[in-house]
Amino acid sequence: MPSSLRRAAAALLLAALAAATAQAQTVFACEPEWAALVRTLLPGARVFVATHAGQDPHHIEARPSLIAQMRAADMVVCTGAELESGWLPVLQQRAGNPRARHPFFAADQVELIDAQPGALATPWSGDVHAHGNPHLHADPRRLAAVAAALAQWLAADFPARAAEITQRHAAFATRWQAAVVDWERRAAPLRGVRVAVQHTGFGYLWHWLGMAQAADLEPRPGLAPTPGHLNQVRDALRRAPPAAIVVASYQDPRPARWLAAQLAAGGAAVPLLVLPATVAEDADAEALLAWFSGLVDALLEAQRGAVRRP
Repeated sequence: MPSSLRRAAAALLLAALAAATAQAQTVFACEPEWAALVRTLLPGARVFVATHAGQDPHHIEARPSLIAQMRAADMVVCTGAELESGWLPVLQQRAGNPRARHPFFAADQVELIDAQPGALATPWSGDVHAHGNPHLHADPRRLAAVAAALAQWLAADFPARAAEITQRHAAFATRWQAAVVDWERRAAPLRGVRVAVQHTGFGYLWHWLGMAQAADLEPRPGLAPTPGHLNQVRDALRRAPPAAIVVASYQDPRPARWLAAQLAAGGAAVPLLVLPATVAEDADAEALLAWFSGLVDALLEAQRGAVRRP
């Protein structure tokens, strides 16, 4: 074979190998925070994201586009702890992708809070999570533990890039730990501060910062606020107003607005904070850093600006 043909054949072979490698680096992430970690640890990977910050991750539709994305994925990264139990099994079944049958579950890598052993979901029980609160991404320490475990999974699934993944995780972990120290220093005034919330989506944030949940606008997690329950919450908070009322970006803010107006009429100006539930779908570690910084800043501003009038 002439040398020119050999070179052409070798070039084609290398191109085919590169294409195969690129095709193998396809990850389906159930939530944006895990997609951000994947992009940080495995840059250049093709990452599909099932949900966004404007959606309740408990309840999404198993759309044909998501089925097709899961069918193409070589790795699936989700939260677990029943967060996606209403839609992930449907995607897995319809995608028919054997690589998607055993996802990486972030909740399996850390200890969860608020476990309800033996709890069973019913039409009236709301969002029941027997293994614990699944919204663990709101604690940067737990997110760091998930990142370490995810780096190991990615290195095992994509061995050709294992060394790179390990190096990128080491750099991420160093920077992340420094950021956690800074957040905790700045957030020291928040320890013991009380907030009223809707749902338990930021439960790990309160746990990390030493804050207290004064009330939940939902009668049960996942059930919409009712007039009777809101009246009870209002009466309780009038006696001891919180520093803020907090709702996530995907939640209807009208019950919280009503509550804030009721408390203001009673003499307590309590700010309403609508906080982003997570990062954007195309995020990476930079966005995760900015998200946590934004949460701390918003809470500090509310704590400093809360007005109490007799």
